[in-house]
Amino acid sequence: MCFKNLPIEFDQQGRARLMEGVRDPYGYQTKSLADDADKVKELLARNGYIKSVDFDPVTRVAGALAFHSVVDLKARKVLETNSMATLFRGYEIILKGRDPRDAAFISSRACGVCGGVHAATSALTLEMAFPVRPPPLGIVIRNLMLALEFWYDNPLHLFLLAGPDYSQSIVQTTNPEIYERAKHTLAPHTEVHGFRTISAIMDDLNPLSGGLYLEGLQMTRTAREAYVLLGGKYPHPETVIPGGMSTTISLTVFNEIYSRLRQLFDYCKKTVYIWDDIIDYFYDVNPEYKKVGARPANLIDPGIWDDPYAYDASYENCDAWGDRRWATPGVIVNGELVTTKLTAMNIGIEEFVEHSYYDQWTTKRYDTDPSGNPLSPYHMWNKDTKPHPAGQNWREKYSWSTTPRWDRKAMESECATRLWTTGVANVLPHRRFLEPTGHGLKLHIPMSTLPAMDLEWKVPEVWNAFERNRGRAYHLAMTTVVAFDNWLIGLDMLKKGYDKVHTKFEMPRRGEQIGVGFWGAGRGYLTHHMTIDNGAISNYQILTPSTWNASPKDPWGGMGPYEEAVLNTPILEEFSNAANYKGIDILRTIRSFDPCMPCTTHIHVDGTDNVITREVNTCACGIE
Repeated sequence: MCFKNLPIEFDQQGRARLMEGVRDPYGYQTKSLADDADKVKELLARNGYIKSVDFDPVTRVAGALAFHSVVDLKARKVLETNSMATLFRGYEIILKGRDPRDAAFISSRACGVCGGVHAATSALTLEMAFPVRPPPLGIVIRNLMLALEFWYDNPLHLFLLAGPDYSQSIVQTTNPEIYERAKHTLAPHTEVHGFRTISAIMDDLNPLSGGLYLEGLQMTRTAREAYVLLGGKYPHPETVIPGGMSTTISLTVFNEIYSRLRQLFDYCKKTVYIWDDIIDYFYDVNPEYKKVGARPANLIDPGIWDDPYAYDASYENCDAWGDRRWATPGVIVNGELVTTKLTAMNIGIEEFVEHSYYDQWTTKRYDTDPSGNPLSPYHMWNKDTKPHPAGQNWREKYSWSTTPRWDRKAMESECATRLWTTGVANVLPHRRFLEPTGHGLKLHIPMSTLPAMDLEWKVPEVWNAFERNRGRAYHLAMTTVVAFDNWLIGLDMLKKGYDKVHTKFEMPRRGEQIGVGFWGAGRGYLTHHMTIDNGAISNYQILTPSTWNASPKDPWGGMGPYEEAVLNTPILEEFSNAANYKGIDILRTIRSFDPCMPCTTHIHVDGTDNVITREVNTCACGIE
């Protein structure tokens, strides 16, 4: 049984039901945060070496993240954390009352970086609600477009955003002894990436001037060039619609995509081994780095990349077509895979607002999902977005993010979850380039300038900031071979004359319809839940990766993933006094999640005039 906290059990046929005899199955007691806040306040007043460290953002288009922490510079540990989403977007409210066919075009505006994934997720939601099943080639094109988005997101994170944290300019400043040793440490995979020493990799990670930084920027351009061949434009594509695509596909377009796809064969090999070498070097220098950003491996992902012949858009069959995705859906609890079923994932999710700037909704529309499985009153299909701005208060409300939980556990959304679930579940039907091992995933990368290679991602012993970055490098490799697999499938369809990419549909004008889009973004989990009444959207709920990761504390006082990961982070940076403290270990932890919020981080150390400014531009909306 996958649920440990919610009173849900399964009968012999695998159908979910509430346990008998539970008086209030979804009731809970709220824990006050006042005692913990008072203790930290007292420590701050009594000890000069305990400092309040605040991350104060500059809001840009994709949202804003602020972070508060209290650190003990003598004991070199973090004492308190609070993650704050400081901007209210309100797309759920904007979509109410709209024609459902507008949802894909409006919801794609929720992000200026990964708008395509929102458009696709919205289309999936509508396909379930209407219902309508896209033709196989339409599904293949949608899979290709998703992979092309990840070609942008993953290099952007690894070399423009998180990468500089491991560059010469940062490492030599915060831990000079690590950079000095790197000058004399040979890189194990020189024959692939071309760097003789670890310090040479660090030099090339320097922001704005480093070769890896500039190459990463060029790869994001290549990704966008390929995407617009199918999507028409970016970031808000117009060709992603319910029932498939509204674009013309030809062999010429496929050849243009391949000319860009082929560049990724070598690039993903180099990327994997660059990050393997950097991460293993830090572990070797100081094993304490394994604790940076560490938290239990509690991960969730709906899976992505549909089988063109299995996906039928129905909720009734979602467990079956979910298992045939190139990335297997799954929930991992304490490092163990507990389910791959989309229905079990869906019914276990609740959203709470005790520490968010929203009022609690009081109505419950659905007791069950469309298959009769029990639903919580705090599930997205029952949620009503009721914003209520208020002053910031660590004891009460302090964030615009809600607090999603699965089985009342804080789950992390991370693209590496797809490697984990696919490799461990071992149900993958598409094995031309991917090979699950039960403890990881082998990836067969085709030849380009470099020879063909077999890469293998293995389930890590500890889940931390470094493994998030390593996982994203391997995710780029997975993305590349899935794209190539779908390109080959689509090419075969075109050669056989199968060029239909859309199924016509009639939008229901009467009655009630319900749908959910199970999809994913570059950072992980993404779902849209929608209800339609008499031809108009009556409720629309978007649950993004950063909502999971940036969530504030839950009703029981449990921390969100950012908060927990930073709290567990040791301070390994070298500094002579508080004024010289730069907070690099905390920043590495925050950036390892690839939060979808462009912001500038300022760290102010109490008792000094020192303000440290660090770029945390995690979506690069301002890059020309």
